[in-house]
Amino acid sequence: MEIHGLTKRYLTPKGETFTAIRDVSLTVEPGQFCAIVGPTGCGKSTTLAQVSGLERPSVGSVSVGGQTVDGITNGVSYMFQADALFPWKTVLNNVLIGPVLLGTPKREATELAMDWLRRVGLSGFEDRYPHQLSGGMRKRVAMAAALINNPRILLMDEPFGALDVQTKAIMQNELLQLWEGLRPTVLFITHDLDEAVALADKVVIMTSSPGAIKNVFDIDLPRPRGDVQQIRHEERFLELQGQIWASLKDEVTRAYQQTAGVPA
Repeated sequence: MEIHGLTKRYLTPKGETFTAIRDVSLTVEPGQFCAIVGPTGCGKSTTLAQVSGLERPSVGSVSVGGQTVDGITNGVSYMFQADALFPWKTVLNNVLIGPVLLGTPKREATELAMDWLRRVGLSGFEDRYPHQLSGGMRKRVAMAAALINNPRILLMDEPFGALDVQTKAIMQNELLQLWEGLRPTVLFITHDLDEAVALADKVVIMTSSPGAIKNVFDIDLPRPRGDVQQIRHEERFLELQGQIWASLKDEVTRAYQQTAGVPA
């Protein structure tokens, strides 16, 4: 995945131009897990929207596998922070809708969906509806739905941000196990620095608004990572976390000053 000189501007209700991200360039190798961290409002989600093809950049381009992204692209899955499940559909039907839309026969899609529900530990919940599930279980359904089509690119926008600490740790471990088996290229947005270091191959730091790339850190922790809770006690993890926070903290302070009207 190649991001070249990406800038995105929006027109405000007052008719003014707001620049969300400016001159963002990034290369993510096939099968690499890349986390993006930055202060609130720095354009992390905007960057994902350009990569997915949901929005078109004002300047710059995104290419996947050598092909320029121009609209919704096959082989790209998106997992949001908010539940993106159809409330009127069962768990099974939420998961199988992706293959069906791509032309997979219903019977084959059903078998595939059942297999994915087994992989994420939801066998026996096929006929439940989203409102009958816990937050963690809904995330498992969303993960199965995102991965069932074996995407080349998996975009994840703070997917575990609303979960409690214990459930988040379980979901992080499950994500790593599934990713190890499929190896899609991942762009993972998070505000949780520990989560970024525990999961990723590299961590990208974005500046305060308008968002630009400040630093990129290679995460040289061995794979498979194992239990993310145990990783966080390792000496190398703590070193990396400290280095990344040293780069990030000034941007967090600057973003606070911008939103609170505090002089820099």
